[in-house]
Amino acid sequence: MVGVFVLGVRVGWLNRPEVQKVVDVLNKENEVVSSTDLEPFWKVWNLIDQKYPDAEKIGDQERVWGAVKGLAGSLAPLKDTPAYKAGIKAGDKILKIDENITDSMSVEKAVSLIRGPKDTTVNLTIFRETDKKPREISITRDRIVIPTLDTKLRSDGIFVISLYNFSGNSSVLFQSALEEFIKSGSDKLILDLRGNPGGYLDTAIDMASWFLPSGKIVVTEDYGTLGKEKVHRSSGYDIFTDQLKMVVLVDGGSASASEILAGALSEHGVAKLVGEQTFGKGSVQELIDVTDDTALKITIAQWLTPNGISISKEGLKPDYEVEITEKDLETDRDPQMEKAMEIIKNL
Repeated sequence: MVGVFVLGVRVGWLNRPEVQKVVDVLNKENEVVSSTDLEPFWKVWNLIDQKYPDAEKIGDQERVWGAVKGLAGSLAPLKDTPAYKAGIKAGDKILKIDENITDSMSVEKAVSLIRGPKDTTVNLTIFRETDKKPREISITRDRIVIPTLDTKLRSDGIFVISLYNFSGNSSVLFQSALEEFIKSGSDKLILDLRGNPGGYLDTAIDMASWFLPSGKIVVTEDYGTLGKEKVHRSSGYDIFTDQLKMVVLVDGGSASASEILAGALSEHGVAKLVGEQTFGKGSVQELIDVTDDTALKITIAQWLTPNGISISKEGLKPDYEVEITEKDLETDRDPQMEKAMEIIKNL
């Protein structure tokens, strides 16, 4: 009986949750752990269970590794910024900033190292998924002015709106751009969302409303088993007829509100998507205080396209996938824009 009891204890010990094993090791190997306040860790752990829609799909082991691993951040450089001009692409992983290794480095620290006086240089060692080894890129620092949008009527009659973010004044500026498009007499519109990291959800819904009838789904907030879904629908400005020929340009830097707008226009048949698969940033987040001076930003829901596709899990796959190569960058060629013009002329 004693043997059976000992065996039972042993089996229970070996099969205890992974997170408990880590805590046991800490307690055994780190004498100062008893004086360390682990309450914030457990508070965050419990908040994930309470708030995160897919918490039940994430095992304890994954959370443990998430707690002990530091991940290098990735860039989504805006057009005409120093990083863009130097050839940095969305999805590039920064391994080193000058001689500083970024493993376990905070975003704030990385930003402070990258910033500096105008006309000085910073060297980034980056890794690109298409490369076999890291590369070093030298960037000349400059003052960054982030535009909201640009418009251009091409000689071939195609009107191009380049939207760089979904800020507070983007809706008004987008309306003005559409008025300019209408006055031009063109029926061919290219909306360039490449490198657009997103912004306000309401702005994306407002922009979609210019093209969609009232009541059409723009995006759905899916709370999983933790709450009722919230559907966002078009306000129905819907000022264009089916004579409109429209293409939306996207790439790996198109994220969040960009994906919401592009997804809605694509799935409702308003526009074709051209470029590369989007970033996949489709989450609703809540900021929760953990301690007096720390907070947790946690995903509480995910965004779904009108057809129910999770933006976070899959991103958006273009109707026409076109890659920009290193040679294209060197020769200042834009095959994605070229493809968009080819398609729109044949719509």
